[in-house]
Amino acid sequence: MTESPAQRALTASTVSLAVALACLVMFLPPWAEHTLSSVLRTVATALVLALSVLLHWVFLGILARRMERSTGGWVGLSVLLFPIGSAASLILLSWLAHDNVAPPPSPAPHGG
Repeated sequence: MTESPAQRALTASTVSLAVALACLVMFLPPWAEHTLSSVLRTVATALVLALSVLLHWVFLGILARRMERSTGGWVGLSVLLFPIGSAASLILLSWLAHDNVAPPPSPAPHGG
């Protein structure tokens, strides 16, 4: 079973959001001291965070376009309400993607 282009964009957007949230957690109290103790680690984590958030928004826009939805509206929701809006956008678009999938054709009866 092959994935549709919209499903691939959904997967890529979800993975990039997960990477962004993992980097964001690196700056929270239990791990912040370890992250901020090295300038190289701080810069690398911040760069990965920025890149993964940007990729999340790009893939979310691609997903909305492939589903023939308002690209600006979905990306705007994700940007304005980050990270909760990003998760909500992914969940809602995932539900819409599954609702639009046609059921597989039934097998043809065998003549005989």
